[in-house]
Amino acid sequence: MYNLSEAVNKMTGDKTDPANKLLELHVKHELAALKGAKLRTFLKQEVGELLDLAGDVTLNRIASEQQVMATIQRVVVNMELDAGIPELAGEMANEVLNAPVQATTTLGDVIARDQAAGFVEELLELRGQREQMISNIMAHPVYQELISNVVYQGVINYLYEDNLITKSVPGVGSMMKFGKRMANKAMPGLDETFERRFKSWLSDSLPGLIGRSEQFLQRALCDDEVRDTVMAAWLATEDRTLAELREGLGDAELQTFVVLGYEFWLRFRKTACFDGCAQAAVAHLFVKYGDRPLSDLLGDLGVTREVIMAEVNAWAIPVIDVLREEGYVEALLRRRLAAFYNSAPARKILA
Repeated sequence: MYNLSEAVNKMTGDKTDPANKLLELHVKHELAALKGAKLRTFLKQEVGELLDLAGDVTLNRIASEQQVMATIQRVVVNMELDAGIPELAGEMANEVLNAPVQATTTLGDVIARDQAAGFVEELLELRGQREQMISNIMAHPVYQELISNVVYQGVINYLYEDNLITKSVPGVGSMMKFGKRMANKAMPGLDETFERRFKSWLSDSLPGLIGRSEQFLQRALCDDEVRDTVMAAWLATEDRTLAELREGLGDAELQTFVVLGYEFWLRFRKTACFDGCAQAAVAHLFVKYGDRPLSDLLGDLGVTREVIMAEVNAWAIPVIDVLREEGYVEALLRRRLAAFYNSAPARKILA
């Protein structure tokens, strides 16, 4: 409980003193006005007054780009975050993923089929990016090595296993394998020599193979094909629950991802990229709203009189009620008013 009696004793002297009598009356008046219907009426009136004022005051009058950027620097970039934050985030993520609702909610309940189709249509508009991604994949050394090995193994299997002659003529496949073994005995290292030369030929031929593969993929992955493939995958998963879709992601793995994400944020917020993005966003905000009334900005954000009053009723009034019950509101009023009533000009008038 707030030590109200101690605060009162410090700020009041002789209770028969006119100044102190007025102070007591003023405090009682304010306390009566800060509860119940009177408090709600007072807050509603002040919200209305502030919103009316927002129709005349521009953003540039109350802030500047430099002020906003300085706030971002202090609060977002420089503020040291306690190590308990990623731990709490990980715990909350675990609770969310293990909540019973995960086992009864399907992917289709979260994202409707028409929404998924809309995402696909927007992705199809990024045709240039899709073609560039295919080109990048084709040019990657790992992919080229993969193609080389696939072609080599395919040719070898065809020669000794799957060609028409070995399948049609009994014994030919066995004779070819027998001949291969005998040749290796007569000329050790023949296999390695053949493989090396064959792969050397593949290496020389690979650019042409990759180029034709890329042309084929660019033609094959047309809009209709991509749309049908993605939507077929969606139809196969939309009735599965969220719990089924996250199978294999345990609490430990989730904690690791949370920590990695937290460490990424700590580093990214101090990069020139983040600073440049923040400056661009703030600059645009002031270009668009700097010389316009604050009410335009609030309106575009959806902050209306009704929205504000709903939160006032939900949060401000209950919190003020608790502060009043704990004695804080009365002590605050006394701190604010006592200095005035005990001032020389007030006492001179009362004298």
